[in-house]
Amino acid sequence: MNIFMRFPGSKPKALTFSYDDGVEQDEKLIDIFDRNSLKGTFNLNSGLYAREGKVYKLDEFQRLLSKKSATDLYSGSGHEVALHSLTHLFLDKLPEERILYEIIEDRKNLEVQFNKIIRGFAYPWGTYNNKTTEAIRKAGISYARTTVSTKGFEIPTDWLQLKTTCHHYDPDLMELARKFVEGSPEKEAYYKDPWLFYVWGHSYEFDIWNNWNVIEDFCSFTTNRNDIWYATNIDIYEYIEAYNRLEFSIDGKYVKNISALEVFFEYNEQQFEVAPGDEISIT
Repeated sequence: MNIFMRFPGSKPKALTFSYDDGVEQDEKLIDIFDRNSLKGTFNLNSGLYAREGKVYKLDEFQRLLSKKSATDLYSGSGHEVALHSLTHLFLDKLPEERILYEIIEDRKNLEVQFNKIIRGFAYPWGTYNNKTTEAIRKAGISYARTTVSTKGFEIPTDWLQLKTTCHHYDPDLMELARKFVEGSPEKEAYYKDPWLFYVWGHSYEFDIWNNWNVIEDFCSFTTNRNDIWYATNIDIYEYIEAYNRLEFSIDGKYVKNISALEVFFEYNEQQFEVAPGDEISIT
């Protein structure tokens, strides 16, 4: 049985973004995403919001949003809000009790602020160890993004030490984009696992280096592709979890979808979809 997961609509590829700190430049980045019908995740420190009415100097690039500005920007935007810890400390240097406090307080604050369950996380400073990962698991977090770049498109296997494809300043960004857009797991002779392109960064970096064209070029190049699913981090996590919950009969003739999401897969070069709660024959 050669069975390979496919994303919604039987698409073999997915693209997602993750941006940290909750800064004013996120407004421009969201506009770029929206113009290109792309989806991203924004990781916030609820204990570090700027005071209302704060005016930054021209040479201050990391311009944190106020709580009200963050609420106005991200609420109903179609993009995901995730945790980045309460006050952006090096979590791996803290006792477990303080790690849990940093995570749980941030989660509590953001869930009240945005009136929704929040289960995503990005490690502040990109530092983590087994202690931080265990604390994150205890706090009920579904995925935790690292700053490790693979320069590949592999589907994650460790969601609490989630690796990325690359940072947006990676010199290979557009080369990777061309490989992602022009290639496909469908073109592989045997191994046809789906591809995930995962970009991360901080939007204020585009002001520091005066290179907003980098993300604009990347987004315009990767948008409107019929074989790519554009999704937030939590969308991708939830879909892959739904796929992994498919139940197959011993002989492989039947499959049941026990999740609440429609799931797609390729079986012996045929495309199948299984609605929530349905059991189908694939012979």
